[in-house]
Amino acid sequence: MDKEVIIEIQKDNIYNLIKKGERIDGRAFDEYRAISIETGVVSRAEGSARVKVGESQVVVGVKMQPGEPFPDTPDKGVLITNAELVPLASPTFESGPPNEKSVELARVVDRGIRESKAVDLTKLCVEVGEKVWIIFVDIHVINDEGNLQDTAALGAIAALLTSKMPNVQYDMGDEDEPLPVRDIPIAVTAVEFDGEIVVDPNLYEENVATSMLTVISNSDGSMSGMQRKGSFAVDEEHINNMVDLAMDKAKEIREKFLEI
Repeated sequence: MDKEVIIEIQKDNIYNLIKKGERIDGRAFDEYRAISIETGVVSRAEGSARVKVGESQVVVGVKMQPGEPFPDTPDKGVLITNAELVPLASPTFESGPPNEKSVELARVVDRGIRESKAVDLTKLCVEVGEKVWIIFVDIHVINDEGNLQDTAALGAIAALLTSKMPNVQYDMGDEDEPLPVRDIPIAVTAVEFDGEIVVDPNLYEENVATSMLTVISNSDGSMSGMQRKGSFAVDEEHINNMVDLAMDKAKEIREKFLEI
C-alpha cells in the first residue's frame, strides 16, 4: 500500500478518535506516556542519561575538555550540542552526516539549555580570553516513537545534572566537582487536531497533526524557548492554550528530577 494512503488512513482514524475525546493509545489529551530517567549509563562520560518517554528512547553523554572561548564571550565556557539519529531507531533514519531533523533536534535542546542559563557558563572560565571548559552534549536517538524533542531535552538536562568537571584528568584541581547547573528547563510538546490539543504526541499523532508546538520553560515559570512546526495557521487562543498546558505539564515532569 502506498505510504501516502497509509498516512491518510491513520489520519482519519486519529481524527475520528479525537472527535470522540479519545487517543489512539488510550491516553487523556493532557497525559504523558510513562517517563523513565536513568543516569550514569556511560562510564567514560562526565555525565550521562538514558531517558524513555513511552517507547521513544535517547542516550545522552556529556564530555568536557579545556579549550579557547568564543571571541565574543571570552569569560564564558562553551556549550556544543549534537544529535545523532541512529539508523536502527527508525526506518526513516539514514547513516551519514547530520540531516535537517537531527540539526533541528540539537538546536531545540541547545536553545533550552542556553536560554534558560541552566549551566552557569561564567563559572567555567579558567582564564579570560584564554582557557574555558567546553561542554559537549551528544544525543543518541535509540528509538523513535514520537516526541523526540521532549525526550532528548530531558536526557540532556539529566546528563548535565549528574556531570562532574574532570579537574583531575586535566590537572585543573585536586578533585572533580559538579557541573554548575542552576535550573531545570523542561520541554513540552503539544500538537493540534482541528482545535483539540494533546501533549506528548506519539509517532502516529506527530505524523498527521496540523501543527506542533514545543515550549521550553524554567523553574520560575519563565519561557526559554519555543519551536513551532506545521503548515497550518494556529490562532492566538490555541497557541495560548498550548503554552499554558505545556507550562503545567513541565511542573509535573520537573518533579521527576528530584529522584536523580
